[in-house]
Amino acid sequence: MEKGLDFSGNQNTTLSRDDLAKEIEHRKQIEVEREKLIKKLKDALDKVKTLSGFIPICANCKNIRDDKGYWTQIEEYIRDHSEAEFSNGICPECAKKLYPEYYKDISDEKNS
Repeated sequence: MEKGLDFSGNQNTTLSRDDLAKEIEHRKQIEVEREKLIKKLKDALDKVKTLSGFIPICANCKNIRDDKGYWTQIEEYIRDHSEAEFSNGICPECAKKLYPEYYKDISDEKNS
């Protein structure tokens, strides 16, 4: 046993070299785990994409002007600037406009 500092900094505490080596190894392990956690958090932060501020959008076609002045479809812009993905469908109003013959047949069946 040797005299020296204990882990809290107090004088004249007896520590063995083995105890000191174990404490150093333990602190190194904690530091490695801390660095891994920091890297993991940084990676997660890099993946976070948020939309904020004013987004210039065409009042007619709903395309969006990006920071470079190019116009892109809203789906493409949101996909590139967020984690959102889109699926396609047709709302009832558009379906009636695009497929009036189909909706005519349905309304005829309901009225009979």
